[in-house]
Amino acid sequence: MIFFPAIDLKGGRCVRLQQGEMATAIVFNDSPANQARVFAAAGASWLHVVDLDGAFAGKPVNGAAVDAILAAVTMPVQLGGGIRTLDRIAHWIERGIARVILGTVAVREPALVIEACRRYPGRIAVGLDARDGRVALQGWSEQTETSVIDAARRFEGAGVSAIIYTDIGRDGVLSGADVDGTVTLARAIGIPVIASGGVSSLADLQALKAAGDGIIAGVISGRALYDGRIDASAAIHLVEKS
Repeated sequence: MIFFPAIDLKGGRCVRLQQGEMATAIVFNDSPANQARVFAAAGASWLHVVDLDGAFAGKPVNGAAVDAILAAVTMPVQLGGGIRTLDRIAHWIERGIARVILGTVAVREPALVIEACRRYPGRIAVGLDARDGRVALQGWSEQTETSVIDAARRFEGAGVSAIIYTDIGRDGVLSGADVDGTVTLARAIGIPVIASGGVSSLADLQALKAAGDGIIAGVISGRALYDGRIDASAAIHLVEKS
């Protein structure tokens, strides 16, 4: 299992939201590049980056901040938020992004995901964000009636490297990870699943690892790292080495 520290970008700064609401944004670091260096120093093997402004705008907005992160660290970076065309996927892969995360476009245009996987094997992930088990789109502002499992199954055999599953209701509020929902999804599909949302303590990570080791491919954490509830080095050791 891989531990992914998260950097969410809004207005060129590192922030966290509560339940996907942009009005709740709290700035934790004015320099995303410096924050990336902190996670690298802690021993992170991957970094999870989201362009929040881009997710709402439908196009990348914080490109300069992403470039600064890529220049600051050598670890692989996965990036999501407003990436909705093959040209934009190519742009980021050429600039050094290890894995591009497709969210809204994956649900609306699954054929684009299939083509992207064909062009860039192992470099495409799908982000499925859910509220009450139903997929939400457009920076979580649009609710659908599609279940997470049904949405994920559309990509079986397409070559998607991972499904990143976020429980919106838990995101940024430190209420604990959706262990049962994540394990259920991981068992229902053949694509590796990365858990996101709600992780508030090392105990949450231990529970997720105990239930999903060998089933869940990774876990993303943000808010708890920034407010000191989780030490990044301890989390990496627990998730990846214990």
